[in-house]
Amino acid sequence: MTEYLLYFNQQWVGDHPEEWFRGRGPLARAVVDEMKAAGVYVFAGGLEEEGGRVYSADPTGGEVLIIDGPYVETKEWLGGFAVVDVADDEAAKMWAAKIAEACGWPHEVRRFKPRPPAG
Repeated sequence: MTEYLLYFNQQWVGDHPEEWFRGRGPLARAVVDEMKAAGVYVFAGGLEEEGGRVYSADPTGGEVLIIDGPYVETKEWLGGFAVVDVADDEAAKMWAAKIAEACGWPHEVRRFKPRPPAG
């Protein structure tokens, strides 16, 4: 099995009325429940939106400097993600399609590098 990151940037969500968002929550939770029932769920969660606390750790100056805010100013930021452990790319894309449809906005799929052997 291989772990995949299914994620979206907050800017991909778009502008929608509050009622629209309330209607998406149960759909997304149903897909997460389906992931759990299929035994592929590792973790999922949404991140605090704009205005949430963000910290950066920068080791490039000789000692690690912890600062408030993102290290690099960017127009996009991670909005939420799920990690699934599935057999192949096709299975990862299937789960991404389900969660994207439930949420109502695009998601990307990235494969994690294999973990080094324990020892």
